[in-house]
Amino acid sequence: MKSFMLIMAIATLIVGLSACERISEITQPATPGVEDKSDAISIGVVLPLMGHLASAGELMKHGFDLALGEINDGRLGSPQFKFIIEDDASTPEGAVAAFNKLIHEDGVSVILGPASSSATEAAFPIAGKNRVVAISPTAGKRGLGAISDFVFRIPLATDVVVAKGIPVTYAKLGYQRVATMYDETDGFSTDRDAALQEVFTAAGIEVLTTELFRSGDTDFSLQLARIQGLNPDAIFVSALPPEKPLILVQADALGISAPFIVSSLTNVEVAAAGAAAEGAITFIDWLPTDDTPGNQAFVKAYSATYGTEPNAFVAASYATVYILAEAIRNAHSTDSAAIRDALSNIMDFDTIFGKFSFNADGDAVYAPGVLIVKDGTLQPFE
Repeated sequence: MKSFMLIMAIATLIVGLSACERISEITQPATPGVEDKSDAISIGVVLPLMGHLASAGELMKHGFDLALGEINDGRLGSPQFKFIIEDDASTPEGAVAAFNKLIHEDGVSVILGPASSSATEAAFPIAGKNRVVAISPTAGKRGLGAISDFVFRIPLATDVVVAKGIPVTYAKLGYQRVATMYDETDGFSTDRDAALQEVFTAAGIEVLTTELFRSGDTDFSLQLARIQGLNPDAIFVSALPPEKPLILVQADALGISAPFIVSSLTNVEVAAAGAAAEGAITFIDWLPTDDTPGNQAFVKAYSATYGTEPNAFVAASYATVYILAEAIRNAHSTDSAAIRDALSNIMDFDTIFGKFSFNADGDAVYAPGVLIVKDGTLQPFE
């Protein structure tokens, strides 16, 4: 009997303590500094956090995170966001798996990403089929926005950028005989070279040679030596971030003096190439010094948080979150069709790129630019 009474007493004590814990959880205030995101809108994010493009993916994540923090601090009032981040491992297959997971397991209505054109071309049809909004911050290959009326992208398409950049550089450099190099395994690089070839043909500019390489290559000496032997007036390179500095450094080592015009060159690649980047030209859409709405505040906030200036990949990711927030605010809904319609109706929205709009294909419309590396930094090409 005594043993039975002891067991009952212990059981009663345990039940009482458990009840007290439950009551405490209900009545005690939340721990200071822990933000309740239960009502926040879940946004899928697909980035290359491993693999060939991991360094660019990490920078893009910084841009997303900075914008997320500002928006959730009440800069726009409601809504609040939370990210569900998936790594596509820098591959189209990884992007497809990430999109399927976010759509079918997490139930998101919006996905930001992927980063590369190859991954975007593989994943965008999945968003369209499932009527989920997808916005790529950095995929520049032509035709991606037309895959579905649910997909959008922030960078200017290759044909738009090339059509602006060639006349500007041609007017000053007067090149008549050129060489091109491009990454045959990357959708953006392949498309950009095709856009260049179209403009060269129309303008009567002779292409002496087109040299190919593949993502992950580290030795470009054979391609560069063949180009050097032809003595072109200018050399056009279409590549992903890891290959660009290597090409510039190896060309400098060979003593190639012709100007290099490189796709989407950022301050990160310029720093990696060092003195070899001096004089390189790029067609790109943004500079830290631009006097566009909110740009200087963005650069200051990013530099204070991460200890360095942002690059164009960071800027595109940051702007993407604000463009999405504007659409959701205008839609008054988290329904994907409503968000799609609100994005389609964005017109002359103030961003760090300047006035921003989407065209009928979901492609970005704003003013492109041409930059040159002077004294180790990207500056306007004048």
